[in-house]
Amino acid sequence: MSWPGIRFEQIEVGDELPELRVEVTPSTVVLGALASRDWRPMHHDKDFAQNRNGTRHIFINTPHNAAYFERYLTDWAGPLARIGRIQFRMQDSVFPGDTMVFRGRVEKVEVDDADCGWVEVAILLSVQDRVTTQCSARVALPRAEDDNPWRRRGEAWRPAPTATP
Repeated sequence: MSWPGIRFEQIEVGDELPELRVEVTPSTVVLGALASRDWRPMHHDKDFAQNRNGTRHIFINTPHNAAYFERYLTDWAGPLARIGRIQFRMQDSVFPGDTMVFRGRVEKVEVDDADCGWVEVAILLSVQDRVTTQCSARVALPRAEDDNPWRRRGEAWRPAPTATP
């Protein structure tokens, strides 16, 4: 059996992550809201969203947005990747009929004092020509075939925060 995913040593600053495209339907929006137990009507009631919120349709909620960033990272890095930090800033909504396009770039690679390999990634979520969300993430990757960031405990797993502007 071949080793799934990528290893830390395969990554360099400047590497581009593969693009991910996701077609958004009303079901996509509603199911994401339900999965996160977000019962607010702007995520499932088009009339409410338009008349009370002034938006053009129902829209993806914050936890659903986070889930898509996590999917994007783990699709790229593989099942042994362990997300240590994810931060994002939503600038615009995503509606049914939109196509979400995720693009990422490796910004930093480092090995910490616990010998854990970390990759920092900047991600943009766009719809057509507008960026709807900017994201940064810190992901632990295996350093060798027998390394698994998920097996690290205590001092061997320290997702140290990085400075944010």
